Amino acid sequence: MNTSQMQGGGPEALHPSLWLASQLAHSSSKCVDTGYPALSGQLPGGGWPTGTLVDLLQQQAGIGEMRLLKPALLAVAQRKIVMLQPPHAPQALALAEMGFEPSQLVWLRASRSTDALWAAEQVLRSGSCGALLFWQQNVRGESLRRLHLAAQAGETLFFMMRPLASAQDSSPAPLRLSLRPAAGGLEIGFVKRRGPQRDAPLFLPLTPSLLQRHAPLDRPLPAPVTARSLLPELVQ
Repeated sequence: MNTSQMQGGGPEALHPSLWLASQLAHSSSKCVDTGYPALSGQLPGGGWPTGTLVDLLQQQAGIGEMRLLKPALLAVAQRKIVMLQPPHAPQALALAEMGFEPSQLVWLRASRSTDALWAAEQVLRSGSCGALLFWQQNVRGESLRRLHLAAQAGETLFFMMRPLASAQDSSPAPLRLSLRPAAGGLEIGFVKRRGPQRDAPLFLPLTPSLLQRHAPLDRPLPAPVTARSLLPELVQ
């Protein structure tokens, strides 16, 4: 790219997918504020991108990912928030303490991975939900590409929760973050983002849930529904 091409604007002026390697890219989609200025300042567009796949690669489930996503999920909760294949039954009291009403949440279970992938694709293509949180251990690259393409049909926040080891695999996700537990919060690594490489992780303090000490007293959400039985109602 020569100097004359750069005059009158940055590389984004030529194409929205171009950016300077020394700067964070401008997001081509709407972003939702993370609720954490330190994290938002490290993300292209200043927040979680909608209409795209976001990879959250966890050392293990239940390390604070829901508290991390809480501000963004509350911001889009005027539409349904779908939790697909969570590793543990979502706890009603904990979610209520975070500010969620049971009517805002849909808990989906599928007996087979193919059904879960099908359900995720239908939710994304419908554009009727504010967010989709999808926990999956093993996903083929072809399936990730289908989900990423389906997400582009709308403005749903779409988070794939996968094992940390998946960071070694390729992914079409423009944003990939690793999540590790740390005293008082989370350690967030920037596996992939549209912008300069950041080797040092970001420590993000998270306020512990007041109900954590009373977890045995909590109760799960009502029994999950199967993906194929609920989807006609969800995506109409």
